[in-house]
Amino acid sequence: MLRVGVTGGLGAGKSTVSQMFARLGAPVIDADEISHELTARGGNAIPAIRESFGEAAFNPDGSLSRAALRARILADKAAKKELEGILHPRIRAEAGRRLAETNAPYVLLVVPLLLETGAYGDMIDRVLVVDCNEETQLQRALARGGWSETEIRAMLASQASRKDRLAHADDVIDSDCDLAELNSRVAALDREYRRMSAQML
Repeated sequence: MLRVGVTGGLGAGKSTVSQMFARLGAPVIDADEISHELTARGGNAIPAIRESFGEAAFNPDGSLSRAALRARILADKAAKKELEGILHPRIRAEAGRRLAETNAPYVLLVVPLLLETGAYGDMIDRVLVVDCNEETQLQRALARGGWSETEIRAMLASQASRKDRLAHADDVIDSDCDLAELNSRVAALDREYRRMSAQML
């Protein structure tokens, strides 16, 4: 099975591209989805987060305050590292478990911080970067709502640069296009991954 690691900056279009691959039959394992499961009420990471960050990181109803935690880690690099130390090993372990259970010509492992963590090299065969210009990233992230422009710019600055991501890419999908063209680009890469997978047999 061909294992493709998918990455890209905030607002680059990773989720849209992944959904298009999924509609073509490709299994998708998404690190962000795993992270949300781990940090949902009763999630595996909650006790460790509470121990490290205290009740200030939680809402009155006991759920994680993602806004409060995001503000904290954007302002404090040590806190960011501490949170990553809690989440990344758990995300990687769950992603590995799901990979082991997957049977398909190829699988996508979507990890926004694929290059930054350096923790998935043994789990993937290729790197697919979903790319667009920085202004497009900013506008897409603003359109989602929930984040201020200052928070978005801070998050973008904390991620690998566009140049670094592209330097590590085996494949690139430029998402600066309309959905019909993006679908066409995804379909072409789907055919290529299936061809590669067949050659691995």
